Amino acid sequence: MPDDPPVHLTARQARGGTIILRTRRRRLIFIAGLVALALVAVAIV
Repeated sequence: MPDDPPVHLTARQARGGTIILRTRRRRLIFIAGLVALALVAVAIV
């Protein structure tokens, strides 16, 4: 089993993906998730 050389990635390459919110439905779901997360955080504290 040969060892592969280490892969060098820049921060931009390793960052992952972008959030694509093309439709109104996706934007609403995303915002609702953020609001729910904030409410849970406030409820815990």
